[in-house]
Amino acid sequence: KASIESGVGMVHQHFMLIPVMTVAENIVLATEPVHNGVMLDYPAAEKRVSEISTRFGLTVDPRALIQDITVGQQQRVEILKALYRGADILVLDEPTAVLTPQEAQELFAIVRSLTEQGKSIIFISHKLNEVADIADRVTVLRRGKKIETLPAAGATEQELARLMVGREVLLRVEKTPGNPGDPLLQVEGLTVIDDRGITKVNDVSFEVRGGEIVGIAGVDGNGQTELIDAMAGLRKIAAGRIQVGDEDVTGESCKECLDAGLGHIPEDRQRRGLVLDFSLAENIALHDYDHPPSSRFGWLYPKKLAEKAGKLLEEFDVRGGGPQTAAAGLSGGNQQKVILARE
Repeated sequence: KASIESGVGMVHQHFMLIPVMTVAENIVLATEPVHNGVMLDYPAAEKRVSEISTRFGLTVDPRALIQDITVGQQQRVEILKALYRGADILVLDEPTAVLTPQEAQELFAIVRSLTEQGKSIIFISHKLNEVADIADRVTVLRRGKKIETLPAAGATEQELARLMVGREVLLRVEKTPGNPGDPLLQVEGLTVIDDRGITKVNDVSFEVRGGEIVGIAGVDGNGQTELIDAMAGLRKIAAGRIQVGDEDVTGESCKECLDAGLGHIPEDRQRRGLVLDFSLAENIALHDYDHPPSSRFGWLYPKKLAEKAGKLLEEFDVRGGGPQTAAAGLSGGNQQKVILARE
């Protein structure tokens, strides 16, 4: 509160929004327009939010509940929340992590217009092309220490990468021709309807074979989330068929899909990927806690959980804690590694 009153606006990497409240309520929270001195003037709040979203080109429905909008739209709300308070210093922590390239360029246009108005921006990112595009000066941190500050003009991605990790980095991936095997996932005629009764996935079919990566591209909100939820057993399907290996998992529960061999790394690591108050050992055991050696006859064995977690944390280079560290204590990237290790 003191920082906000001093003109500092913070856009956190992990959203600080209240899911059961609307977009407008979240944006005006603690600075609500009122009538009769005490009552929330909701029409005025909606009007102000619409005005500021139009001015900065960040379109979002003021009346929508946060829990019902996409991750990309939630990011817009966080940015609007800071801009609404008229911050002179805006701190953006990985603001493009959930944005499409087009949305990122729109954000950059907003950032540039803010600096032209005399605002100061701190832009935190590990995306080197974005840093070179938007920054005037770049400060490189490594393991909590400042390594160097240099002008963005003339700084190369190769140089920044070397400063970030302390050694030369190969910035390209050598891809050999694929040699795919038998189909491991088959989706046929999948149709999924969202909570509002709108068809978000319409008769989609594809397969993924062993040894290959299949990419699914689309602007945020065009059915990707519903597709993944249906495949992972988190959402009922209206029509179609899903097969994992030799097993038909159409209509099965989330656990049954996981047992069939389908791993799920969700878009929101904190809300769906981890139990933040659980230890890393407990998070890694979320799926197979009822299998030996983690448990026998209904009893959990914490030492076995910790042993398994310790090996995986080392293998996946998870930094910032051990098996007994709470998941909430890790950085976002290391939380992601924990989810990947478990799946």
